[in-house]
Amino acid sequence: MSGAIFGAFCDVVRQIPAGTVATYGQIARLAGMPRCARLVGYAMAACSDPAVPCHRVVDRFGGTKAAFDRLAPGTQRALLEAEGVPFRPDGTVDLGRCQWDPEGL
Repeated sequence: MSGAIFGAFCDVVRQIPAGTVATYGQIARLAGMPRCARLVGYAMAACSDPAVPCHRVVDRFGGTKAAFDRLAPGTQRALLEAEGVPFRPDGTVDLGRCQWDPEGL
């Protein structure tokens, strides 16, 4: 993956406010690369910049990923819960209540 593509994804993720999440597909679309959700996943898993809140990116169902649990199992969920992100009983993020809407629609 080129540095430009990686940087484009990171630029979008830096804009996600605390207490909200975005999906991999949403990040790809906002970066101008629709249908590249998998690349977003690779980029987020490889990102070590603490200024990029990778933990705020979830799958299209609101699922968290083990790739972000570098310190301990459940790290991504714990970080999101600390920001007030609501989870459903099945363990997924409640996207209806907290998905980031950069257009404010």
